[in-house]
Amino acid sequence: MATVVLVGTLDTKGREYEYLRERCRAEGVDVVLVDAGVLGEPLVPPDVSRQEVAAAAGADVRELASRGDRGVAVEMMARGAGEVVKRLHSEGRLDGVLGLGGTGGSSLVTHAMRQLPVGVPKLMVSTVASGDTRPYVGAVDVTMMYSVVDIAGINQISERILSNAAGAIAGMARASSGFRPSSEARPLVGATMFGVTTPCVTTARQRLEELGYEVLVFHATGTGGRSMEALMRGGFITASLDITTTELADELVGGVFSAGPDRLEAAGELGIPQVVSLGALDMVNFGPMDTVPPQFRGRRLYRHNPTTTLMRTTPKECAELGRRIAGKLNRARGPLTLFVPLRGVSLIATEGQPFHDPEADEALFGALLESLDPGVDVRKLDTDINDPELARAMAEALHEHYQSWAREREEARA
Repeated sequence: MATVVLVGTLDTKGREYEYLRERCRAEGVDVVLVDAGVLGEPLVPPDVSRQEVAAAAGADVRELASRGDRGVAVEMMARGAGEVVKRLHSEGRLDGVLGLGGTGGSSLVTHAMRQLPVGVPKLMVSTVASGDTRPYVGAVDVTMMYSVVDIAGINQISERILSNAAGAIAGMARASSGFRPSSEARPLVGATMFGVTTPCVTTARQRLEELGYEVLVFHATGTGGRSMEALMRGGFITASLDITTTELADELVGGVFSAGPDRLEAAGELGIPQVVSLGALDMVNFGPMDTVPPQFRGRRLYRHNPTTTLMRTTPKECAELGRRIAGKLNRARGPLTLFVPLRGVSLIATEGQPFHDPEADEALFGALLESLDPGVDVRKLDTDINDPELARAMAEALHEHYQSWAREREEARA
């Protein structure tokens, strides 16, 4: 029988969680109820107590309650709940996880959900599911269901919503527990792409598929880069074709597609093979033209489409990007090759296009090459990034790295 884990604050949502537990059991799944509440007594008996949850985070639940600081309590119980669900999953007692709540409950429960591998069903019934869900979903497969009404008792509306949620997680848990891959597993490669680097990624992907790899392409919009690196850390992706590193420009300048300051570090930390290039570092991304911050209105802007405005990076910004990229690559522990396309890093950065700027490109290339350690493999090609020759060369380089890396791993196991 598949098992669904319910995580929540049973001091404030006990009645609702008891209803969920009954509905899940009626759907034919077993249930483990985890109490992450702090302030009041649980309204229903849990299977995993709040004392156990707090202890998993190295805290004492009575001390958390006595402090009266809800923010600290939520943070610590979120950590503890994350440790509990990871343990239940490793023990084979979690095939899906379900929670419900407002802003605080959603923050707590989804933090725990994000500690589980991609592919484990995660469903959050939330009052905030119709707004910006990025803080709750992060870079993993959390499913958000809007509660329509507040999570405050069982009524004609909430009963339908929670019943649907129970049916959904029960179905997902049964499907997950019985999942078997439909085809023979091939090595997974993560690749980053933007519209202005699509020809390059498409050609490289096709060549890697011919060589026996499965390529997962991520749109480099902030969440794309974070998702790719989360899958690396989760052990799914074992080689990186990081062609489009544009998210670093948004992080530096303040665009809308930042993937955070740690972007381009996961593959190096894990020691997995990687091929890196400089795709779309000529641009920073904003929304419609009227959303561009006032301080940038005098910059070189390009209306990519009605919802996206691009801003050309300056020589100063490009030099800083070069130094930052070099610092990340210098720390890489695995096989690595950097490809530098000397005639343009995007479709619109080549000669005759709106973002063609040799001075900015030279600042990027110069600072990068000057800051790289001598041992880093660098290949400069007198082409733009979308030239098929460059794309195939990157695919072949990654294949060579992966073959050597896999062979070394096999020898180490033997």
